[in-house]
Amino acid sequence: MNLAFTKYHALGNDYIVINPKDLPAPLTTEQVKTICHRNFGVGSDGILLGPLPSTTAKCALKIYNPDGSIAEKSGNGLRIFSRYLWDIKFVGNEEFAIQTDGGLVRSTVFDGGAMVRVEMGKVSFDSEKIPVTGAKREVLNEKISVGGREFSFCAATIGNPHCVLPLTDISAKLAHEFGPLLETHSNFPRKTNVQFLKVLDRANIQIEIWERGAGYTLASGSSSSASAAVAHRLGLVDRDVTVHCPGGLIKIEIREGFDILMTGSVTRVSEGVISPEIFSVKVN
Repeated sequence: MNLAFTKYHALGNDYIVINPKDLPAPLTTEQVKTICHRNFGVGSDGILLGPLPSTTAKCALKIYNPDGSIAEKSGNGLRIFSRYLWDIKFVGNEEFAIQTDGGLVRSTVFDGGAMVRVEMGKVSFDSEKIPVTGAKREVLNEKISVGGREFSFCAATIGNPHCVLPLTDISAKLAHEFGPLLETHSNFPRKTNVQFLKVLDRANIQIEIWERGAGYTLASGSSSSASAAVAHRLGLVDRDVTVHCPGGLIKIEIREGFDILMTGSVTRVSEGVISPEIFSVKVN
Protein backbone atom coordinates (compact mmCIF):
# COMPACT_ATOMS: atom_id res chain seq x y z
CA MET A 1 0.00 0.00 0.00
CA ASN A 2 1.05 3.60 -0.51
CA LEU A 3 2.63 5.18 2.57
CA ALA A 4 1.65 8.75 3.46
CA PHE A 5 4.34 11.21 4.51
CA THR A 6 4.91 14.89 5.19
CA LYS A 7 8.26 16.56 4.57
CA TYR A 8 9.73 19.59 6.34
CA HIS A 9 13.12 21.23 6.61
CA ALA A 10 14.74 23.15 9.46
CA LEU A 11 17.39 25.39 7.89
CA GLY A 12 18.02 22.86 5.13
CA ASN A 13 18.12 19.84 7.47
CA ASP A 14 15.15 17.89 6.09
CA TYR A 15 13.05 15.15 7.63
CA ILE A 16 10.15 12.99 6.54
CA VAL A 17 7.40 12.57 9.12
CA ILE A 18 5.44 9.31 9.07
CA ASN A 19 2.42 8.84 11.30
CA PRO A 20 2.39 5.29 12.75
CA LYS A 21 -1.35 5.03 12.03
CA ASP A 22 -0.41 5.07 8.33
CA LEU A 23 2.27 2.40 8.70
CA PRO A 24 1.09 -1.18 7.97
CA ALA A 25 4.19 -2.77 9.56
CA PRO A 26 7.32 -1.59 11.42
CA LEU A 27 9.92 0.13 9.24
CA THR A 28 12.94 -2.00 8.38
CA THR A 29 16.48 -0.67 8.08
CA GLU A 30 16.39 -1.23 4.32
CA GLN A 31 13.12 0.68 3.99
CA VAL A 32 14.52 3.62 5.94
CA LYS A 33 17.62 3.70 3.73
CA THR A 34 15.48 3.62 0.58
CA ILE A 35 13.02 6.30 1.68
CA CYS A 36 15.84 8.65 2.72
CA HIS A 37 17.91 8.06 -0.42
CA ARG A 38 17.96 11.17 -2.62
CA ASN A 39 17.98 9.22 -5.89
CA PHE A 40 16.03 6.06 -5.15
CA GLY A 41 13.58 7.43 -2.57
CA VAL A 42 11.97 10.65 -1.37
CA GLY A 43 15.26 11.96 0.03
CA SER A 44 15.83 13.23 3.56
CA ASP A 45 18.23 13.46 6.48
CA GLY A 46 16.05 11.07 8.46
CA ILE A 47 12.58 9.85 9.34
CA LEU A 48 10.46 10.98 12.28
CA LEU A 49 7.96 8.32 13.36
CA GLY A 50 5.16 9.63 15.56
CA PRO A 51 3.06 10.43 17.43
CA LEU A 52 3.68 7.24 19.41
CA PRO A 53 2.02 6.51 22.78
CA SER A 54 3.74 7.74 25.94
CA THR A 55 2.89 7.58 29.64
CA THR A 56 5.12 10.54 30.53
CA ALA A 57 4.49 13.00 27.68
CA LYS A 58 1.92 14.13 25.14
CA CYS A 59 3.47 11.56 22.80
CA ALA A 60 6.71 9.78 21.96
CA LEU A 61 8.93 10.10 18.89
CA LYS A 62 11.24 7.61 17.17
CA ILE A 63 14.04 9.17 15.09
CA TYR A 64 15.71 7.23 12.27
CA ASN A 65 19.00 8.28 10.66
CA PRO A 66 19.26 7.78 6.89
CA ASP A 67 21.49 4.74 7.44
CA GLY A 68 18.66 3.07 9.36
CA SER A 69 20.17 3.57 12.82
CA ILE A 70 18.28 5.23 15.68
CA ALA A 71 19.09 8.76 16.85
CA GLU A 72 18.41 9.37 20.54
CA LYS A 73 17.62 13.03 19.99
CA SER A 74 17.59 15.63 17.21
CA GLY A 75 16.97 19.31 17.82
CA ASN A 76 15.93 20.03 14.25
CA GLY A 77 13.92 16.81 14.17
CA LEU A 78 12.10 17.86 17.34
CA ARG A 79 11.29 21.27 15.90
CA ILE A 80 9.97 19.64 12.73
CA PHE A 81 7.97 17.03 14.63
CA SER A 82 6.52 19.74 16.88
CA ARG A 83 5.41 21.68 13.81
CA TYR A 84 3.85 18.52 12.36
CA LEU A 85 1.87 17.94 15.57
CA TRP A 86 0.72 21.56 15.40
CA ASP A 87 -0.24 21.19 11.72
CA ILE A 88 -2.43 18.14 12.39
CA LYS A 89 -3.92 19.92 15.45
CA PHE A 90 -2.58 17.27 17.83
CA VAL A 91 -1.26 20.24 19.85
CA GLY A 92 -2.03 23.94 19.98
CA ASN A 93 0.05 26.95 20.99
CA GLU A 94 0.63 25.71 24.53
CA GLU A 95 3.85 24.03 25.67
CA PHE A 96 3.82 20.22 25.42
CA ALA A 97 6.19 17.34 26.16
CA ILE A 98 7.70 14.79 23.76
CA GLN A 99 9.39 11.58 24.85
CA THR A 100 12.55 10.67 22.92
CA ASP A 101 15.15 7.93 23.35
CA GLY A 102 17.42 10.72 24.62
CA GLY A 103 14.99 11.96 27.27
CA LEU A 104 11.92 14.15 27.71
CA VAL A 105 11.79 17.55 25.97
CA ARG A 106 9.26 20.38 26.05
CA SER A 107 8.26 22.26 22.94
CA THR A 108 6.27 25.33 21.92
CA VAL A 109 5.17 26.26 18.39
CA PHE A 110 4.62 29.96 17.64
CA ASP A 111 4.60 32.56 14.84
CA GLY A 112 1.92 30.60 12.99
CA GLY A 113 4.05 27.46 12.94
CA ALA A 114 7.13 29.17 11.50
CA MET A 115 9.16 29.04 14.73
CA VAL A 116 9.57 26.38 17.41
CA ARG A 117 11.20 26.59 20.83
CA VAL A 118 12.45 23.38 22.46
CA GLU A 119 13.73 22.81 25.99
CA MET A 120 16.44 20.36 24.97
CA GLY A 121 17.52 19.24 28.44
CA LYS A 122 20.90 19.48 30.16
CA VAL A 123 24.31 19.22 28.51
CA SER A 124 26.85 17.06 30.35
CA PHE A 125 30.60 16.79 29.75
CA ASP A 126 30.83 13.59 31.83
CA SER A 127 32.78 10.89 29.96
CA GLU A 128 30.58 8.09 31.31
CA LYS A 129 27.36 9.73 30.18
CA ILE A 130 28.53 10.70 26.67
CA PRO A 131 30.24 8.05 26.52
CA VAL A 132 34.00 8.49 25.95
CA THR A 133 36.54 5.79 26.78
CA GLY A 134 38.96 6.13 29.69
CA ALA A 135 38.69 7.25 33.31
CA LYS A 136 35.63 9.17 34.50
CA ARG A 137 36.17 12.89 33.82
CA GLU A 138 34.88 15.99 32.11
CA VAL A 139 36.11 15.72 28.53
CA LEU A 140 37.57 19.18 27.87
CA ASN A 141 40.52 20.22 25.70
CA GLU A 142 41.82 16.70 25.07
CA LYS A 143 43.95 15.65 22.10
CA ILE A 144 42.78 13.34 19.33
CA SER A 145 44.60 12.31 16.13
CA VAL A 146 42.88 11.30 12.88
CA GLY A 147 43.93 11.35 9.24
CA GLY A 148 47.43 12.56 10.07
CA ARG A 149 46.22 15.62 12.02
CA GLU A 150 45.93 16.30 15.74
CA PHE A 151 42.94 18.21 17.12
CA SER A 152 41.93 19.51 20.52
CA PHE A 153 38.39 18.41 21.33
CA CYS A 154 35.68 18.56 23.95
CA ALA A 155 32.92 15.99 24.28
CA ALA A 156 29.36 16.48 25.48
CA THR A 157 25.95 14.86 25.55
CA ILE A 158 22.47 16.31 25.41
CA GLY A 159 20.93 12.86 25.14
CA ASN A 160 23.18 12.04 22.18
CA PRO A 161 26.99 12.18 21.89
CA HIS A 162 28.97 15.11 20.48
CA CYS A 163 32.63 15.79 19.72
CA VAL A 164 33.31 19.54 19.45
CA LEU A 165 36.57 20.81 17.95
CA PRO A 166 37.30 24.53 18.57
CA LEU A 167 39.29 25.94 15.63
CA THR A 168 40.29 29.29 14.17
CA ASP A 169 39.23 28.26 10.65
CA ILE A 170 36.49 25.83 9.65
CA SER A 171 34.99 24.71 6.35
CA ALA A 172 32.70 22.15 4.76
CA LYS A 173 35.81 20.53 3.28
CA LEU A 174 37.25 20.06 6.78
CA ALA A 175 34.00 18.46 7.97
CA HIS A 176 33.90 16.09 4.99
CA GLU A 177 37.53 15.09 5.43
CA PHE A 178 37.72 14.53 9.17
CA GLY A 179 34.07 14.14 10.21
CA PRO A 180 33.72 10.46 9.25
CA LEU A 181 37.06 9.59 10.90
CA LEU A 182 36.04 11.26 14.15
CA GLU A 183 32.50 9.82 14.05
CA THR A 184 33.87 6.28 14.18
CA HIS A 185 36.96 6.91 16.35
CA SER A 186 37.58 4.29 19.05
CA ASN A 187 37.28 7.00 21.74
CA PHE A 188 33.52 6.97 21.15
CA PRO A 189 31.92 3.55 21.82
CA ARG A 190 28.55 4.64 20.40
CA LYS A 191 30.11 6.76 17.64
CA THR A 192 29.59 10.51 17.81
CA ASN A 193 28.25 13.61 16.12
CA VAL A 194 31.06 16.00 15.20
CA GLN A 195 31.09 19.81 15.23
CA PHE A 196 33.89 22.02 13.93
CA LEU A 197 33.51 25.21 15.99
CA LYS A 198 34.65 28.78 15.35
CA VAL A 199 33.88 31.44 17.96
CA LEU A 200 32.94 34.73 16.24
CA ASP A 201 32.37 36.84 19.38
CA ARG A 202 30.78 36.54 22.84
CA ALA A 203 27.32 36.03 21.32
CA ASN A 204 27.98 34.21 18.04
CA ILE A 205 29.57 30.95 16.98
CA GLN A 206 29.86 29.21 13.60
CA ILE A 207 29.80 25.43 13.14
CA GLU A 208 30.28 22.86 10.41
CA ILE A 209 28.52 19.58 11.19
CA TRP A 210 29.18 15.93 10.51
CA GLU A 211 26.20 14.01 11.88
CA ARG A 212 26.42 10.44 13.13
CA GLY A 213 24.57 8.16 10.73
CA ALA A 214 23.76 11.00 8.32
CA GLY A 215 26.98 12.71 7.23
CA TYR A 216 27.48 16.38 6.36
CA THR A 217 24.47 18.39 7.53
CA LEU A 218 23.40 21.98 6.91
CA ALA A 219 21.99 22.51 10.41
CA SER A 220 21.51 20.62 13.67
CA GLY A 221 19.73 21.64 16.85
CA SER A 222 21.53 19.20 19.12
CA SER A 223 24.89 20.10 17.54
CA SER A 224 24.12 23.78 18.06
CA SER A 225 23.21 23.08 21.69
CA ALA A 226 26.37 21.06 22.36
CA SER A 227 28.66 23.53 20.57
CA ALA A 228 27.24 26.55 22.39
CA ALA A 229 27.51 24.72 25.71
CA VAL A 230 31.13 23.78 25.05
CA ALA A 231 32.02 27.35 24.05
CA HIS A 232 30.35 28.64 27.24
CA ARG A 233 32.06 25.99 29.40
CA LEU A 234 35.42 27.14 27.97
CA GLY A 235 34.55 30.75 28.82
CA LEU A 236 34.44 31.87 25.18
CA VAL A 237 30.77 32.98 24.94
CA ASP A 238 27.99 34.25 27.18
CA ARG A 239 24.66 32.51 27.87
CA ASP A 240 22.74 33.76 24.82
CA VAL A 241 24.36 32.43 21.66
CA THR A 242 23.42 32.62 17.99
CA VAL A 243 24.74 29.57 16.15
CA HIS A 244 25.59 30.13 12.50
CA CYS A 245 25.02 26.84 10.65
CA PRO A 246 25.53 26.53 6.88
CA GLY A 247 21.72 26.51 6.51
CA GLY A 248 20.94 29.43 8.81
CA LEU A 249 20.70 30.60 12.41
CA ILE A 250 19.68 28.78 15.59
CA LYS A 251 19.26 30.62 18.90
CA ILE A 252 20.58 28.93 22.04
CA GLU A 253 19.98 30.07 25.61
CA ILE A 254 22.24 28.37 28.16
CA ARG A 255 20.47 28.36 31.51
CA GLU A 256 21.64 27.23 34.95
CA GLY A 257 23.20 23.78 34.99
CA PHE A 258 23.73 23.94 31.20
CA ASP A 259 20.01 23.50 30.59
CA ILE A 260 19.45 24.41 26.93
CA LEU A 261 16.62 26.34 25.29
CA MET A 262 16.79 26.15 21.49
CA THR A 263 14.75 28.28 19.04
CA GLY A 264 14.68 28.00 15.27
CA SER A 265 12.55 27.97 12.15
CA VAL A 266 10.67 25.16 10.41
CA THR A 267 9.43 25.11 6.82
CA ARG A 268 6.78 22.74 5.49
CA VAL A 269 7.95 21.33 2.16
CA SER A 270 5.43 18.80 0.84
CA GLU A 271 3.14 15.91 1.55
CA GLY A 272 2.45 12.83 -0.51
CA VAL A 273 2.53 9.06 -0.68
CA ILE A 274 5.43 6.66 -1.07
CA SER A 275 4.87 3.89 -3.62
CA PRO A 276 5.80 0.37 -2.40
CA GLU A 277 7.51 -0.07 -5.76
CA ILE A 278 10.60 1.80 -4.48
CA PHE A 279 11.36 -1.08 -2.12
CA SER A 280 11.83 -3.49 -5.01
CA VAL A 281 15.27 -1.95 -5.67
CA LYS A 282 17.97 -2.61 -3.08
CA VAL A 283 19.83 0.53 -1.99
CA ASN A 284 23.40 0.27 -0.66
